[in-house]
Amino acid sequence: MCTHHENKNYSRRDFLTKTSLGMGALSLASMLDPMNLFGNQTSLTSPSLNGGALGTPHFPPKVKRVIYLFQSGAPSQLDLFDYKPLLNKMQGQDLPKSIQGEQRLTGMSSGQATLPLAGTIFNFKQHGDSGAWMSDLMPHTSKIVDELCFIKSMYTEAINHDPAITFLQTGSQLPGRPSIGSWVSYGLGTDNKNLPEFVVLVTKDKYGQPLYSRLWGNGFLPSQHQGVQFRAGKAPVLYLNNPPGITEKSRREQLDQLQKLEQMNHQDIGDPEILARMSQYEMAFRMQTSVPEIMDTKDEPDYIYDMYGEDSRKPGTFAANCILARRLAERDVKFIQLYHQGWDQHGNLPNAIKVQCKDTDQATAALIKDLKQRGMLEDTLVIWGGEFGRTNYSQGKLTPDNFGRDHHPKCFTIFMAGAGIKKGFTLGATDDFGYNVTERPVHVHDFQATLMHLLGIDHEKLTFKFQGRRFRLTDVHGHVVKEILA
Repeated sequence: MCTHHENKNYSRRDFLTKTSLGMGALSLASMLDPMNLFGNQTSLTSPSLNGGALGTPHFPPKVKRVIYLFQSGAPSQLDLFDYKPLLNKMQGQDLPKSIQGEQRLTGMSSGQATLPLAGTIFNFKQHGDSGAWMSDLMPHTSKIVDELCFIKSMYTEAINHDPAITFLQTGSQLPGRPSIGSWVSYGLGTDNKNLPEFVVLVTKDKYGQPLYSRLWGNGFLPSQHQGVQFRAGKAPVLYLNNPPGITEKSRREQLDQLQKLEQMNHQDIGDPEILARMSQYEMAFRMQTSVPEIMDTKDEPDYIYDMYGEDSRKPGTFAANCILARRLAERDVKFIQLYHQGWDQHGNLPNAIKVQCKDTDQATAALIKDLKQRGMLEDTLVIWGGEFGRTNYSQGKLTPDNFGRDHHPKCFTIFMAGAGIKKGFTLGATDDFGYNVTERPVHVHDFQATLMHLLGIDHEKLTFKFQGRRFRLTDVHGHVVKEILA
Protein backbone atom coordinates (compact mmCIF):
# COMPACT_ATOMS: atom_id res chain seq x y z
CA MET A 1 0.00 0.00 0.00
CA CYS A 2 1.34 3.45 -0.91
CA THR A 3 1.46 5.42 2.32
CA HIS A 4 2.11 8.70 0.48
CA HIS A 5 -1.67 9.11 0.20
CA GLU A 6 -2.18 9.04 3.96
CA ASN A 7 -1.13 12.63 4.74
CA LYS A 8 -1.99 15.19 2.10
CA ASN A 9 -0.66 17.98 4.36
CA TYR A 10 2.84 16.51 4.48
CA SER A 11 4.87 19.46 3.18
CA ARG A 12 8.01 19.42 1.11
CA ARG A 13 9.85 21.02 4.03
CA ASP A 14 8.73 18.19 6.30
CA PHE A 15 9.85 15.64 3.76
CA LEU A 16 13.29 17.19 3.19
CA THR A 17 13.88 17.72 6.88
CA LYS A 18 13.32 14.03 7.52
CA THR A 19 15.81 13.00 4.84
CA SER A 20 19.55 13.28 5.34
CA LEU A 21 19.85 15.45 2.23
CA GLY A 22 18.13 18.35 3.94
CA MET A 23 17.73 21.87 2.67
CA GLY A 24 21.44 22.27 1.91
CA ALA A 25 21.18 20.00 -1.10
CA LEU A 26 18.04 21.72 -2.32
CA SER A 27 19.89 25.04 -2.15
CA LEU A 28 22.39 23.68 -4.63
CA ALA A 29 21.66 25.20 -8.01
CA SER A 30 24.08 22.90 -9.76
CA MET A 31 21.87 21.38 -12.36
CA LEU A 32 22.17 19.74 -15.71
CA ASP A 33 19.48 18.62 -18.10
CA PRO A 34 16.91 16.29 -16.51
CA MET A 35 18.12 12.71 -16.57
CA ASN A 36 14.83 11.20 -17.67
CA LEU A 37 14.85 9.39 -14.34
CA PHE A 38 11.23 8.31 -14.38
CA GLY A 39 10.78 7.07 -17.92
CA ASN A 40 10.38 8.94 -21.16
CA GLN A 41 9.45 12.41 -19.86
CA THR A 42 10.11 14.54 -22.94
CA SER A 43 8.09 17.73 -23.27
CA LEU A 44 8.63 21.46 -23.30
CA THR A 45 8.78 21.43 -19.50
CA SER A 46 10.85 18.27 -19.28
CA PRO A 47 13.49 18.16 -22.04
CA SER A 48 15.40 15.07 -23.02
CA LEU A 49 19.00 14.60 -21.81
CA ASN A 50 20.93 15.63 -24.92
CA GLY A 51 18.49 17.50 -27.15
CA GLY A 52 16.85 19.90 -24.74
CA ALA A 53 13.35 21.19 -25.39
CA LEU A 54 14.06 21.44 -29.12
CA GLY A 55 15.23 17.85 -29.48
CA THR A 56 17.52 19.06 -32.27
CA PRO A 57 18.47 22.63 -33.28
CA HIS A 58 16.27 24.40 -35.81
CA PHE A 59 19.15 24.34 -38.30
CA PRO A 60 22.80 23.22 -38.31
CA PRO A 61 24.65 25.29 -35.69
CA LYS A 62 27.90 27.08 -36.35
CA VAL A 63 28.67 27.27 -32.62
CA LYS A 64 28.92 24.39 -30.18
CA ARG A 65 29.67 26.46 -27.08
CA VAL A 66 29.86 30.12 -25.97
CA ILE A 67 32.32 31.89 -23.65
CA TYR A 68 30.92 35.32 -22.77
CA LEU A 69 33.44 37.67 -21.13
CA PHE A 70 31.07 40.23 -19.64
CA GLN A 71 32.72 43.51 -18.60
CA SER A 72 30.39 44.87 -15.94
CA GLY A 73 30.19 48.63 -15.58
CA ALA A 74 30.56 49.55 -19.26
CA PRO A 75 34.05 49.99 -20.75
CA SER A 76 34.74 53.29 -22.50
CA GLN A 77 34.63 52.56 -26.22
CA LEU A 78 36.18 55.97 -26.87
CA ASP A 79 39.35 55.04 -25.00
CA LEU A 80 39.60 51.48 -26.32
CA PHE A 81 38.13 50.92 -29.78
CA ASP A 82 36.22 53.84 -31.30
CA TYR A 83 38.89 56.33 -32.40
CA LYS A 84 37.59 59.91 -32.56
CA PRO A 85 40.41 62.43 -33.12
CA LEU A 86 37.85 65.25 -33.40
CA LEU A 87 37.26 64.99 -29.64
CA ASN A 88 40.92 65.78 -29.00
CA LYS A 89 40.76 68.75 -31.35
CA MET A 90 37.64 70.09 -29.60
CA GLN A 91 38.85 69.24 -26.09
CA GLY A 92 36.91 71.23 -23.49
CA GLN A 93 34.34 72.66 -25.90
CA ASP A 94 30.69 72.07 -25.10
CA LEU A 95 28.89 69.14 -26.74
CA PRO A 96 26.95 70.71 -29.67
CA LYS A 97 23.19 70.67 -29.19
CA SER A 98 22.85 69.43 -32.76
CA ILE A 99 24.80 66.29 -31.78
CA GLN A 100 23.13 65.75 -28.42
CA GLY A 101 19.66 66.09 -29.91
CA GLU A 102 16.90 64.77 -27.65
CA GLN A 103 18.99 62.12 -25.97
CA ARG A 104 18.39 61.97 -22.26
CA LEU A 105 21.18 62.29 -19.71
CA THR A 106 21.58 60.57 -16.39
CA GLY A 107 20.95 62.50 -13.20
CA MET A 108 24.69 62.48 -12.59
CA SER A 109 25.51 64.87 -15.44
CA SER A 110 22.18 66.46 -16.39
CA GLY A 111 22.80 69.22 -13.85
CA GLN A 112 26.20 70.23 -15.23
CA ALA A 113 26.38 73.75 -16.62
CA THR A 114 28.36 72.45 -19.59
CA LEU A 115 29.17 69.09 -21.14
CA PRO A 116 32.85 69.53 -22.08
CA LEU A 117 34.09 67.20 -24.78
CA ALA A 118 36.86 64.89 -23.59
CA GLY A 119 39.29 63.37 -26.02
CA THR A 120 41.31 60.34 -25.06
CA ILE A 121 44.82 60.61 -23.62
CA PHE A 122 45.69 57.18 -24.99
CA ASN A 123 47.33 56.53 -28.33
CA PHE A 124 45.39 54.79 -31.08
CA LYS A 125 46.90 52.78 -33.93
CA GLN A 126 45.66 50.51 -36.68
CA HIS A 127 46.57 46.87 -36.31
CA GLY A 128 46.70 43.73 -38.41
CA ASP A 129 45.70 43.25 -42.02
CA SER A 130 42.21 44.43 -41.11
CA GLY A 131 43.50 47.81 -39.93
CA ALA A 132 41.34 47.80 -36.83
CA TRP A 133 41.83 50.80 -34.56
CA MET A 134 42.75 50.07 -30.95
CA SER A 135 44.32 52.07 -28.17
CA ASP A 136 47.57 51.18 -26.48
CA LEU A 137 45.59 50.11 -23.41
CA MET A 138 45.11 46.66 -24.95
CA PRO A 139 48.46 45.65 -26.51
CA HIS A 140 47.79 41.91 -26.35
CA THR A 141 44.32 42.05 -27.90
CA SER A 142 45.71 44.42 -30.55
CA LYS A 143 47.90 41.57 -31.81
CA ILE A 144 44.92 39.34 -32.60
CA VAL A 145 42.56 41.85 -34.23
CA ASP A 146 42.47 39.76 -37.40
CA GLU A 147 40.65 37.10 -35.35
CA LEU A 148 38.09 39.60 -34.10
CA CYS A 149 34.76 40.93 -35.31
CA PHE A 150 33.91 44.36 -33.91
CA ILE A 151 30.39 45.77 -33.69
CA LYS A 152 30.78 49.50 -33.12
CA SER A 153 27.11 50.37 -33.47
CA MET A 154 25.54 48.58 -30.52
CA TYR A 155 22.77 50.47 -28.69
CA THR A 156 20.25 49.93 -25.91
CA GLU A 157 17.32 51.74 -24.27
CA ALA A 158 18.59 51.31 -20.71
CA ILE A 159 20.63 54.19 -19.28
CA ASN A 160 21.44 52.81 -15.82
CA HIS A 161 23.49 49.74 -14.94
CA ASP A 162 21.05 47.32 -13.37
CA PRO A 163 18.34 47.56 -16.05
CA ALA A 164 21.01 47.63 -18.77
CA ILE A 165 22.78 44.48 -17.56
CA THR A 166 19.44 42.77 -16.95
CA PHE A 167 18.34 43.74 -20.47
CA LEU A 168 21.49 42.38 -22.09
CA GLN A 169 21.41 39.16 -20.10
CA THR A 170 17.66 38.43 -20.18
CA GLY A 171 16.06 40.49 -22.94
CA SER A 172 14.08 42.62 -20.48
CA GLN A 173 14.99 45.56 -18.26
CA LEU A 174 12.75 44.14 -15.53
CA PRO A 175 14.02 41.26 -13.38
CA GLY A 176 12.41 37.86 -13.64
CA ARG A 177 13.12 36.69 -17.17
CA PRO A 178 15.45 33.77 -17.96
CA SER A 179 19.06 34.59 -18.81
CA ILE A 180 20.67 33.84 -22.17
CA GLY A 181 22.50 30.84 -20.78
CA SER A 182 19.28 29.47 -19.31
CA TRP A 183 17.51 29.75 -22.66
CA VAL A 184 20.42 27.92 -24.31
CA SER A 185 20.36 25.23 -21.64
CA TYR A 186 16.60 24.84 -21.96
CA GLY A 187 16.65 24.69 -25.74
CA LEU A 188 19.73 22.60 -26.43
CA GLY A 189 20.32 20.51 -23.31
CA THR A 190 23.72 19.10 -22.46
CA ASP A 191 26.74 17.47 -24.06
CA ASN A 192 28.23 16.40 -20.71
CA LYS A 193 26.06 14.69 -18.10
CA ASN A 194 28.62 15.35 -15.33
CA LEU A 195 28.69 19.15 -15.57
CA PRO A 196 26.04 21.87 -15.90
CA GLU A 197 25.30 23.30 -19.33
CA PHE A 198 25.61 26.84 -17.93
CA VAL A 199 28.51 27.85 -15.66
CA VAL A 200 29.27 31.30 -14.24
CA LEU A 201 32.66 32.60 -13.02
CA VAL A 202 32.93 35.97 -11.24
CA THR A 203 36.28 37.70 -10.70
CA LYS A 204 36.95 37.80 -6.97
CA ASP A 205 37.74 40.96 -5.01
CA LYS A 206 36.45 43.31 -7.72
CA TYR A 207 34.01 46.04 -6.87
CA GLY A 208 31.63 48.35 -8.68
CA GLN A 209 28.07 47.87 -9.74
CA PRO A 210 26.64 44.86 -7.88
CA LEU A 211 26.04 41.56 -9.63
CA TYR A 212 22.96 39.54 -8.71
CA SER A 213 22.47 35.82 -9.22
CA ARG A 214 19.26 36.57 -11.11
CA LEU A 215 21.49 37.71 -13.99
CA TRP A 216 22.21 34.03 -14.57
CA GLY A 217 18.88 32.84 -13.22
CA ASN A 218 16.32 30.61 -14.92
CA GLY A 219 13.38 32.99 -14.43
CA PHE A 220 10.23 31.05 -15.22
CA LEU A 221 12.06 28.22 -16.99
CA PRO A 222 12.45 24.91 -15.12
CA SER A 223 14.94 25.41 -12.31
CA GLN A 224 17.59 23.02 -13.64
CA HIS A 225 18.44 25.61 -16.30
CA GLN A 226 19.78 28.36 -14.04
CA GLY A 227 23.50 29.11 -14.15
CA VAL A 228 25.83 27.47 -11.65
CA GLN A 229 28.46 29.72 -10.11
CA PHE A 230 31.90 28.20 -9.62
CA ARG A 231 34.04 29.94 -7.00
CA ALA A 232 37.72 29.92 -6.12
CA GLY A 233 38.60 28.12 -2.90
CA LYS A 234 37.93 24.85 -1.14
CA ALA A 235 34.20 24.82 -1.98
CA PRO A 236 33.89 25.78 -5.67
CA VAL A 237 30.14 25.07 -5.62
CA LEU A 238 28.15 25.82 -2.50
CA TYR A 239 26.53 22.88 -0.66
CA LEU A 240 28.19 20.36 -2.97
CA ASN A 241 30.31 18.44 -0.45
CA ASN A 242 28.90 15.74 1.79
CA PRO A 243 28.53 16.70 5.45
CA PRO A 244 30.75 14.93 8.01
CA GLY A 245 29.86 11.27 8.41
CA ILE A 246 28.21 10.88 5.02
CA THR A 247 30.11 8.62 2.61
CA GLU A 248 29.72 8.34 -1.13
CA LYS A 249 28.06 4.94 -0.71
CA SER A 250 25.53 6.20 1.84
CA ARG A 251 24.80 9.25 -0.32
CA ARG A 252 24.09 6.96 -3.27
CA GLU A 253 21.74 4.84 -1.17
CA GLN A 254 19.93 7.95 0.06
CA LEU A 255 19.46 9.23 -3.48
CA ASP A 256 18.11 5.88 -4.65
CA GLN A 257 15.53 5.83 -1.88
CA LEU A 258 14.67 9.47 -2.43
CA GLN A 259 14.18 8.79 -6.11
CA LYS A 260 11.58 6.13 -5.35
CA LEU A 261 9.68 8.48 -3.04
CA GLU A 262 9.83 11.35 -5.50
CA GLN A 263 8.63 9.08 -8.29
CA MET A 264 5.51 8.30 -6.27
CA ASN A 265 5.14 11.99 -5.52
CA HIS A 266 5.39 12.89 -9.18
CA GLN A 267 2.89 10.23 -10.19
CA ASP A 268 0.53 11.62 -7.57
CA ILE A 269 0.66 15.35 -8.37
CA GLY A 270 2.54 15.60 -11.71
CA ASP A 271 4.63 18.64 -10.75
CA PRO A 272 7.54 18.89 -13.25
CA GLU A 273 9.68 20.62 -10.60
CA ILE A 274 9.86 17.26 -8.82
CA LEU A 275 11.82 15.96 -11.81
CA ALA A 276 13.96 19.08 -11.77
CA ARG A 277 14.69 18.63 -8.08
CA MET A 278 15.76 15.04 -8.58
CA SER A 279 17.93 16.15 -11.48
CA GLN A 280 19.62 18.58 -9.07
CA TYR A 281 20.39 15.86 -6.58
CA GLU A 282 21.79 13.53 -9.24
CA MET A 283 23.87 16.28 -10.78
CA ALA A 284 25.26 17.25 -7.38
CA PHE A 285 26.30 13.65 -6.82
CA ARG A 286 28.19 13.49 -10.12
CA MET A 287 29.71 16.95 -9.66
CA GLN A 288 31.37 15.84 -6.43
CA THR A 289 33.86 14.13 -8.74
CA SER A 290 33.80 16.29 -11.87
CA VAL A 291 34.11 19.76 -10.27
CA PRO A 292 37.33 19.17 -8.29
CA GLU A 293 38.93 17.79 -11.45
CA ILE A 294 37.96 20.93 -13.39
CA MET A 295 39.13 23.35 -10.71
CA ASP A 296 42.50 21.67 -10.19
CA THR A 297 44.73 23.39 -12.74
CA LYS A 298 48.05 22.02 -11.49
CA ASP A 299 48.38 19.96 -14.65
CA GLU A 300 48.47 23.13 -16.79
CA PRO A 301 52.01 23.63 -18.18
CA ASP A 302 54.02 26.73 -17.37
CA TYR A 303 53.74 28.08 -20.90
CA ILE A 304 49.95 28.30 -20.46
CA TYR A 305 50.30 30.35 -17.28
CA ASP A 306 52.84 32.54 -19.05
CA MET A 307 50.45 33.02 -21.95
CA TYR A 308 47.57 34.10 -19.70
CA GLY A 309 49.73 36.27 -17.45
CA GLU A 310 51.00 36.20 -13.89
CA ASP A 311 47.49 36.58 -12.42
CA SER A 312 46.47 33.26 -13.93
CA ARG A 313 48.22 31.46 -11.06
CA LYS A 314 45.94 33.21 -8.54
CA PRO A 315 42.56 31.45 -8.24
CA GLY A 316 39.57 33.72 -8.77
CA THR A 317 41.27 36.33 -10.95
CA PHE A 318 39.97 37.08 -14.42
CA ALA A 319 43.01 35.37 -15.92
CA ALA A 320 42.56 32.24 -13.80
CA ASN A 321 38.87 32.19 -14.73
CA CYS A 322 39.79 32.37 -18.41
CA ILE A 323 41.83 29.19 -17.99
CA LEU A 324 38.87 27.58 -16.22
CA ALA A 325 36.61 28.71 -19.05
CA ARG A 326 38.82 26.91 -21.55
CA ARG A 327 38.84 23.78 -19.38
CA LEU A 328 35.05 23.88 -19.14
CA ALA A 329 34.79 24.36 -22.89
CA GLU A 330 37.04 21.35 -23.43
CA ARG A 331 34.51 19.32 -21.47
CA ASP A 332 31.61 20.54 -23.59
CA VAL A 333 29.97 22.94 -21.17
CA LYS A 334 27.68 24.81 -23.52
CA PHE A 335 27.49 28.33 -22.04
CA ILE A 336 30.29 29.78 -19.89
CA GLN A 337 29.95 33.32 -18.59
CA LEU A 338 32.67 35.35 -16.89
CA TYR A 339 31.75 38.55 -15.05
CA HIS A 340 34.43 41.17 -14.38
CA GLN A 341 33.44 44.27 -12.42
CA GLY A 342 35.05 47.70 -12.19
CA TRP A 343 34.47 49.44 -15.53
CA ASP A 344 32.12 52.14 -14.17
CA GLN A 345 34.50 55.10 -14.41
CA HIS A 346 32.59 58.31 -13.73
CA GLY A 347 35.82 59.89 -12.48
CA ASN A 348 39.52 59.16 -12.58
CA LEU A 349 39.01 57.20 -15.78
CA PRO A 350 42.62 57.37 -17.07
CA ASN A 351 44.02 55.58 -14.03
CA ALA A 352 41.09 53.23 -13.41
CA ILE A 353 40.84 51.98 -16.97
CA LYS A 354 44.55 51.09 -16.98
CA VAL A 355 43.92 48.74 -14.06
CA GLN A 356 40.96 47.14 -15.80
CA CYS A 357 42.87 46.57 -19.02
CA LYS A 358 45.84 45.13 -17.16
CA ASP A 359 43.45 42.66 -15.50
CA THR A 360 41.74 41.57 -18.70
CA ASP A 361 43.73 42.30 -21.87
CA GLN A 362 46.38 39.57 -21.79
CA ALA A 363 44.03 36.86 -20.58
CA THR A 364 41.39 37.71 -23.17
CA ALA A 365 43.89 37.46 -26.01
CA ALA A 366 45.41 34.31 -24.49
CA LEU A 367 42.02 32.59 -24.29
CA ILE A 368 41.35 33.20 -27.97
CA LYS A 369 44.84 32.06 -28.97
CA ASP A 370 44.61 29.04 -26.68
CA LEU A 371 41.31 27.95 -28.17
CA LYS A 372 42.72 28.38 -31.64
CA GLN A 373 45.86 26.34 -30.99
CA ARG A 374 43.66 23.50 -29.71
CA GLY A 375 41.36 23.62 -32.74
CA MET A 376 38.45 24.73 -30.55
CA LEU A 377 37.95 28.23 -31.94
CA GLU A 378 36.32 26.56 -34.94
CA ASP A 379 33.23 25.72 -32.87
CA THR A 380 33.51 28.12 -29.90
CA LEU A 381 32.22 31.70 -29.85
CA VAL A 382 33.96 34.22 -27.56
CA ILE A 383 32.16 37.49 -26.74
CA TRP A 384 33.66 40.55 -24.99
CA GLY A 385 31.71 43.65 -23.94
CA GLY A 386 29.66 45.55 -21.37
CA GLU A 387 26.09 46.79 -20.98
CA PHE A 388 26.37 50.20 -22.70
CA GLY A 389 28.96 52.84 -23.64
CA ARG A 390 30.40 55.99 -22.13
CA THR A 391 29.85 59.65 -22.99
CA ASN A 392 32.13 61.74 -25.17
CA TYR A 393 31.97 64.53 -22.60
CA SER A 394 33.45 64.61 -19.13
CA GLN A 395 31.31 64.03 -16.11
CA GLY A 396 32.62 66.47 -13.55
CA LYS A 397 35.80 68.48 -13.88
CA LEU A 398 37.90 68.06 -17.03
CA THR A 399 41.67 68.51 -16.74
CA PRO A 400 44.43 67.77 -19.26
CA ASP A 401 45.16 64.41 -17.66
CA ASN A 402 41.98 63.45 -15.82
CA PHE A 403 38.27 63.11 -16.55
CA GLY A 404 35.31 60.80 -16.14
CA ARG A 405 32.64 59.56 -18.51
CA ASP A 406 28.94 59.08 -17.81
CA HIS A 407 26.66 56.33 -19.14
CA HIS A 408 25.83 56.40 -22.83
CA PRO A 409 23.31 53.86 -24.13
CA LYS A 410 23.06 55.09 -27.73
CA CYS A 411 26.35 53.62 -28.97
CA PHE A 412 28.94 51.20 -27.70
CA THR A 413 31.34 48.53 -28.96
CA ILE A 414 31.60 44.80 -28.42
CA PHE A 415 33.79 42.24 -30.15
CA MET A 416 33.51 38.55 -30.90
CA ALA A 417 35.81 35.82 -32.13
CA GLY A 418 35.45 32.27 -33.26
CA ALA A 419 32.82 30.07 -34.81
CA GLY A 420 30.46 31.47 -37.40
CA ILE A 421 31.82 35.03 -37.23
CA LYS A 422 33.77 36.97 -39.84
CA LYS A 423 37.40 37.49 -38.90
CA GLY A 424 39.10 40.88 -39.10
CA PHE A 425 35.77 42.60 -39.68
CA THR A 426 34.16 45.75 -38.30
CA LEU A 427 30.43 46.44 -38.53
CA GLY A 428 28.80 49.80 -37.93
CA ALA A 429 30.11 53.27 -37.19
CA THR A 430 29.40 56.31 -35.07
CA ASP A 431 29.59 60.01 -35.90
CA ASP A 432 32.80 62.02 -35.55
CA PHE A 433 31.82 62.82 -31.96
CA GLY A 434 31.28 59.17 -31.03
CA TYR A 435 27.78 60.05 -29.84
CA ASN A 436 25.34 58.70 -32.42
CA VAL A 437 25.27 55.60 -34.60
CA THR A 438 25.59 56.49 -38.28
CA GLU A 439 25.97 53.05 -39.89
CA ARG A 440 24.17 49.75 -39.26
CA PRO A 441 22.69 50.10 -35.77
CA VAL A 442 22.60 46.83 -33.82
CA HIS A 443 20.12 46.62 -30.97
CA VAL A 444 20.56 44.38 -27.93
CA HIS A 445 17.76 42.13 -29.22
CA ASP A 446 19.57 41.87 -32.58
CA PHE A 447 22.71 40.73 -30.77
CA GLN A 448 20.69 38.13 -28.84
CA ALA A 449 18.95 36.89 -32.00
CA THR A 450 22.32 36.50 -33.72
CA LEU A 451 23.82 34.59 -30.81
CA MET A 452 20.89 32.17 -30.83
CA HIS A 453 21.16 31.81 -34.61
CA LEU A 454 24.80 30.80 -34.36
CA LEU A 455 23.78 28.07 -31.91
CA GLY A 456 21.25 26.75 -34.41
CA ILE A 457 18.22 28.32 -32.71
CA ASP A 458 15.52 30.40 -34.40
CA HIS A 459 14.99 33.02 -31.69
CA GLU A 460 11.34 33.42 -32.68
CA LYS A 461 10.60 29.71 -32.21
CA LEU A 462 12.26 28.93 -28.89
CA THR A 463 9.45 29.96 -26.54
CA PHE A 464 8.05 29.05 -23.14
CA LYS A 465 4.46 29.52 -22.07
CA PHE A 466 4.17 31.33 -18.75
CA GLN A 467 1.08 32.95 -17.23
CA GLY A 468 -0.85 32.54 -20.46
CA ARG A 469 1.75 34.07 -22.76
CA ARG A 470 4.57 32.56 -24.81
CA PHE A 471 7.85 34.27 -23.97
CA ARG A 472 11.20 34.25 -25.75
CA LEU A 473 14.63 35.77 -25.13
CA THR A 474 14.12 38.56 -27.66
CA ASP A 475 10.55 39.32 -26.55
CA VAL A 476 8.83 40.44 -29.80
CA HIS A 477 11.91 42.03 -31.36
CA GLY A 478 15.30 41.16 -32.80
CA HIS A 479 16.81 40.44 -36.22
CA VAL A 480 19.83 38.30 -37.03
CA VAL A 481 22.82 40.48 -37.96
CA LYS A 482 23.69 38.61 -41.15
CA GLU A 483 26.56 40.92 -42.12
CA ILE A 484 28.85 39.46 -39.43
CA LEU A 485 28.15 35.81 -40.23
CA ALA A 486 30.98 33.90 -41.87
